[in-house]
Amino acid sequence: MVAIKDSLCSLVIIALFCWLIANNLAYYQPKENKYIFIIVWCLVLAFLSTTVLLFILPQLASDTEEYHNFLHSSILIRFGFSFLLIGWMAMIGVLWYNQQEKEELERRRQEADRLSKEAELSTLREKLQPHFLFNSLNSISALTFSKPQEARKMIQQLSDFLRGTIKRDDELTTLEAEILHLKLYLDIEKVRFGHRLNTIINCNTENKELKVPPMILQPLLENAIKFGLYDTLEDVTITINCSSHENTLYISIHNPFDPNTAYPHKGTGFGLASIKRRLSIIYNRKDLLEARALNHEFITTLTIPQT
Repeated sequence: MVAIKDSLCSLVIIALFCWLIANNLAYYQPKENKYIFIIVWCLVLAFLSTTVLLFILPQLASDTEEYHNFLHSSILIRFGFSFLLIGWMAMIGVLWYNQQEKEELERRRQEADRLSKEAELSTLREKLQPHFLFNSLNSISALTFSKPQEARKMIQQLSDFLRGTIKRDDELTTLEAEILHLKLYLDIEKVRFGHRLNTIINCNTENKELKVPPMILQPLLENAIKFGLYDTLEDVTITINCSSHENTLYISIHNPFDPNTAYPHKGTGFGLASIKRRLSIIYNRKDLLEARALNHEFITTLTIPQT
């Protein structure tokens, strides 16, 4: 019974001091690896726990001289045992709270990155819409006197297009919804170019539910129209092909391209640059947009990972 009382009392007191140091480490962490303060703290707590034991144990365990001799002869062992347990608890607490702090810092960093990306995406979209709007208004202005009926039709189509744009957010949308929105843009451009502009959209039914960033295709079509129709009076066909393979959506846009006449009309170049930047922000990759000229044809290939 003396041994049981001694053991239980010792374990309860040491456990209380272990809880004390673990609880305090939740509010105080040594900076710049100054763990000497924790070591000193453990020594002080081990000394206090041993002192408390020397005061309480004689009251609970036994008042015999033999036990008193045993108690005093085991002071150093009790002190060492207390220091060892309290030190282990302190080490575990430091490691635990350091890990928690790192996870919290990482979470805050990711949240800051997310907010920064959302702000940049919003800025890109705000720049992209006026970019398209200015071009459309210039087209309407050119049609006002020569083709007023076509100008009114284009204004109505532009209103429908912008209404749909305002309703959309920065979340991913389906390829089907993106193509429907793209057709509104093509209707506007067909009012401007008439029978000269022809488009072919090849998209299988199984690909229509795949996800794409909203308003990702319209700047590419605008670029294709710029290089395909601005320098010719002939009819031009722009082809859009969609395919998928291994959780990746591929969209390619083909338009005629004459290198001898296309380069003098450079424009601002904002469209492709904005697409590259948006894809880099959303998917953290810089190889998702490829543009090349091949055999008098300009091909823009868009790669959209499906996560």
